[in-house]
Amino acid sequence: MSTAFLLFAFALILCVLFRILNVNSQPQKPVFYYCDSSFLNKILKSAPILEEPYIPTRLWGFSGHVQTILYSFLGRTCCPWPVGERLFIPLLDKTTLTYDLFHPTAGSINDEDVTLIVVPGICNTSESDYIRTFVNYAQNNGYRCAVLNHVGVLPNVPVTGRRIFTYGYTADLDAMLVHLAGRYPKTKMIAFGYSMGGNLITKYLAESHYKKPENLLGAVSVCQPYDANAATDWLLHWQNFRRFYLYAMTEAIKGVVMKHRRILLADDVKQKCSLNEREIISAATLPELDDAYTRKVYNFSTLEELYRWSSCVYYLDNIKTPIIFINAKDDPLVPEPLLEPVRKFAQKRQEVVYMELEHGGHLGFFEGGLFYPNPIAWLDRVSLALVGAFLLTHKDETKVVRS
Repeated sequence: MSTAFLLFAFALILCVLFRILNVNSQPQKPVFYYCDSSFLNKILKSAPILEEPYIPTRLWGFSGHVQTILYSFLGRTCCPWPVGERLFIPLLDKTTLTYDLFHPTAGSINDEDVTLIVVPGICNTSESDYIRTFVNYAQNNGYRCAVLNHVGVLPNVPVTGRRIFTYGYTADLDAMLVHLAGRYPKTKMIAFGYSMGGNLITKYLAESHYKKPENLLGAVSVCQPYDANAATDWLLHWQNFRRFYLYAMTEAIKGVVMKHRRILLADDVKQKCSLNEREIISAATLPELDDAYTRKVYNFSTLEELYRWSSCVYYLDNIKTPIIFINAKDDPLVPEPLLEPVRKFAQKRQEVVYMELEHGGHLGFFEGGLFYPNPIAWLDRVSLALVGAFLLTHKDETKVVRS
């Protein structure tokens, strides 16, 4: 093999790597969509970091795929294990709901009693690495954290009802908030939702049949796709390797169902919901699994009906709580066309801001370093800084009411 050919092959490999890793990109500042300049000013006052460029890890952080894959497998580079207590709530449908409560380990930087409500992404819980890292960081800054555990996901908590979590079922979140508000009636709550968790929080805020806690001051939604019907259409394509991500999500949810098959697929459940266990096991994509299992358990006649009911995009106009949305344009699970509805929504509603980043992938947002990133992600630092914006908004609204 000639030296010239080896040099050519090496150069070609380098070009491909540079293309995949997007090394030529430069750090960019977040772009904001809004119509309420007062709310944006409170955000920037509380989080001056947002007026600076987000600087991903130099060698690979400009690739949305690498950020997403590293988040999926590693969560974060330094994952402490915060100590908390697990609370159990028996629900009317015989489901046992759990959430984990973590108390502050330092005085609050805002001199306020604040509880952060954390709703993880699909098949994630308080034991997921990125949740543990954020909780530990929040504790050390004086915040209490309450983390919703999606039904069926925790390895040591059995399923007692006939269902697991799903993308749009907000009753579990409501049950946790009611329980928490009873335990801490004077705390100020701010909700953080990641991916599916962002959809749940947004949809919950828009649904009128819940009596929401008066001390829920605001919410942050990170990396959600907003519309399950549209997102599924994109994920079924091989372009940008989306089908691989869809396969991973399908297998993760199928794994939860099969782990609890003795209860979820008991004969009486299969008969009542017309479930075919063979169809569930053989489902190759999330739509196939949802059509064989989720749609029937939650009593929807079509998959489109289920996805429409699940998706917060159809409820946005009913939101009355201050909310901040965050997405990255290089998120391989949430292609840019899915972001247009939230851009438009933020540009017409008070106390709503949509923040768009050029890089970050899906829940990655690793920051700093040449190869090894900082232990605290950009997203974690920004999230805690945003708490101040909601507290400022609440104080201003309280002053107006008193005057």
